[in-house]
Amino acid sequence: MQNQIINPETLGKPSGFAHGVKSGDTVYLGGQTALDKNMEIVPGGIVEQFRQAFSNVLETLREAGGQPEDLVSVTIYLTDVDDYLANGREIGKIWRSMAGSDYPALAGIGVSRLWQREALIEIQGTAVIQAR
Repeated sequence: MQNQIINPETLGKPSGFAHGVKSGDTVYLGGQTALDKNMEIVPGGIVEQFRQAFSNVLETLREAGGQPEDLVSVTIYLTDVDDYLANGREIGKIWRSMAGSDYPALAGIGVSRLWQREALIEIQGTAVIQAR
């Protein structure tokens, strides 16, 4: 079985990484910050950065043939856990509108910084594509 690199054209062109890798029915979703198509972090704070980063994750998953319900594990890296918690209700609404209310295994981890200095969040995940 050969691994398939997943780099959606709708996302910024990766350099030194892949947006995702599909191996069999498993998709490893590379860490996504809130980069837009022009490889710039979207403005608007943690809520808008969550929306963009999670959208990037889901776009990569769709490109691999998966759907949000195929997510089995998600890790969220945060530069300010308190800011994320303070906006948790709004972020939860965004998650549910994008991926439904069945959550995968999930971890939130506070970090001192991310690759792009202005990034507040990075989301990484694993999905197993189900037969439909």
